[in-house]
Amino acid sequence: MSIRHTPAARGRNSPTRVAMASMAGGTLEYYDNYIYALAAALVFGHVFFPTEAGGVATLASMTTFAVSYAARPLGAVLLGHVGDRFGRKRVLVTILVLMGTCTFLVGCLPGYSTIGMWAPVLLVTLRVLQGISVGGETAAATVLTIEVAPPHRRAFFTSWSSNGIVGGFVLATLVFIPVAALPDERLYAWGWRIPFLLSALVTTAGFIIRAKLAESEAFVEAREENALVRVPVLEVFRSHWGAVLRVVLCSLAFAIDTVIKVFALSFATTEYGIAESTMLWVLIVSHLGALVTQPLIASLADRIGRKAVFIAGNLGCAATLFAFFASIQARETPLLFITGFCSVTLAYAAINATYPSFFAEMFHLRVRQTGMALGLQIGLIAAGFAPSVYLALTADDPKNWLPVAIISAAIAVAAALSAVTAKETAFTPLDQLGEPIAHTTAPDTAAGPRTGAPIHK
Repeated sequence: MSIRHTPAARGRNSPTRVAMASMAGGTLEYYDNYIYALAAALVFGHVFFPTEAGGVATLASMTTFAVSYAARPLGAVLLGHVGDRFGRKRVLVTILVLMGTCTFLVGCLPGYSTIGMWAPVLLVTLRVLQGISVGGETAAATVLTIEVAPPHRRAFFTSWSSNGIVGGFVLATLVFIPVAALPDERLYAWGWRIPFLLSALVTTAGFIIRAKLAESEAFVEAREENALVRVPVLEVFRSHWGAVLRVVLCSLAFAIDTVIKVFALSFATTEYGIAESTMLWVLIVSHLGALVTQPLIASLADRIGRKAVFIAGNLGCAATLFAFFASIQARETPLLFITGFCSVTLAYAAINATYPSFFAEMFHLRVRQTGMALGLQIGLIAAGFAPSVYLALTADDPKNWLPVAIISAAIAVAAALSAVTAKETAFTPLDQLGEPIAHTTAPDTAAGPRTGAPIHK
């Protein structure tokens, strides 16, 4: 398939514009996701599960956080289908509205003391819808960006979708700090609702930005040439199952992220009495640093390749996690900031900066969004349930963090070994990306005016 680049199209959908739209939308998606994570760690056990005692309430609250990860593969299939059949932009706008609406409604939910069991039931329902939304976000933003980015800077431009994720976390944490400082009575009564209700402002801003995007030229040409497929998920399993499996295994690395942001936060404040504000500032500073390091690391991945950087990030996380938990045990604030910087700003940033381009480049244009989203979200199930699993593992000895660090390090090493098996795609032209589709697929007569046109690679 030839790619024609017209000046008008480039002006309408420049790489910078798409990257910034990806970052803006990602900021909303993950602002919503992370305020839920913070509330699950610090508040929801009291508001929605007050009949449970101590750590059981926290475990129940953490489980509602994990539920969305189980729903994400469904979102990957549904939204990936829309993106690969009808366009990336349409999905990006849909995702934004769905997530923003669900988050706002969480802020409106009455607690257990008001409506009993209906409170956690409604909370879980909204969390599932959030999971469906997030299931398509990263892949949709990455795919559109990679299809308009200059060939030698694809990792750099797609890294801004990861910066959106980090930005969402920083924004959520900054909003939550003054809320968490409220007296418990006010926090549990109404204070926790404020960050959720504020999502309406972020949703509006993101919608305005994304509504101005256009489809990538590569996708438009494929649609005009009837080169799309009717059921992308079936095509993925026919011709790209190896890439999906590889992305699933590489995505295990994201369990490190939830261990740091969710489990470690709850662990440090509950078991070692470290002030919530201290831990939140450790996370904010380290993630602000990642906003700077991620584009720089992505530029390195454009020069030397995705694999080396991704693998180095995983091995770095495997080592630095032990130091991070040791600093929690020592209750040494300077050490918390130093080890947080090493874990998040350097090691995990190498994973976060390279995975968008690394994963997306494994798939052909016709199934790129579905394939990346499905593999990523199946792998992320481990990340969602990691905090709950670790809480259960430490139930008999709550202060013993060593099993958590060992298992997390093993997961990081497994992700690195999976990346070793991948092809290096940093220097592969856009129209040659993805595993070849050898069999013939019936023309998609609904895709465009040229019915019966041959299918092109």
